[in-house]
Amino acid sequence: MIEIGKSVVSTDLLTSHFTCNLDVCKGACCVMGDSGAPLEDDEVEILREIYPRLKPFLSEESIATIEKSGTSVIDFENDKVTPLNNGKECAYTVFKDGIAFCGIEKAYNAGAIPFRKPISCHLYPVRIKKYKSFDAVNYDRWDICKPAIVLGDELKIPVHLFVKDALSRKYGEEWFNLLETAARNLTIEKENPYSAI
Repeated sequence: MIEIGKSVVSTDLLTSHFTCNLDVCKGACCVMGDSGAPLEDDEVEILREIYPRLKPFLSEESIATIEKSGTSVIDFENDKVTPLNNGKECAYTVFKDGIAFCGIEKAYNAGAIPFRKPISCHLYPVRIKKYKSFDAVNYDRWDICKPAIVLGDELKIPVHLFVKDALSRKYGEEWFNLLETAARNLTIEKENPYSAI
């Protein structure tokens, strides 16, 4: 574990490889799971505010779900999450050629809204668990992401670099630079275990 400010980061982020491979997984993380994407408190309000501009980018089924359930819901664990279409995909999912994409990000890329997507989605496969005095920043392994592990290993892209933009968005560039320094030091120690003596 690496301590940076008020966060404790698993070294798995620095030593494991990951790169999404949508051609193989088809965006399964937007479709699978017991509930929608976790939302932070401010994101609940953001989704409510941007929904009118986001609506044209969504399917009829998604619009019906959101207008019935709301732009966010409380799940069985009492967490704020995105709603699901009939217990399946996130209501903000859009499909193209059989691949699931984020409709929020599609609207963002089109310049229709200023919000890219929920930070939990942007960070994945990194998950953050908040404790009273610190955040635990961990690599979440999920079977559906095996193609991402294979591609990550081929390309030699560590998890923390795959989610660099998201981690910088969450904690700031200075925090990410400290994580990068820790990653370099870990590599040096791995290659030369006597370097720290």
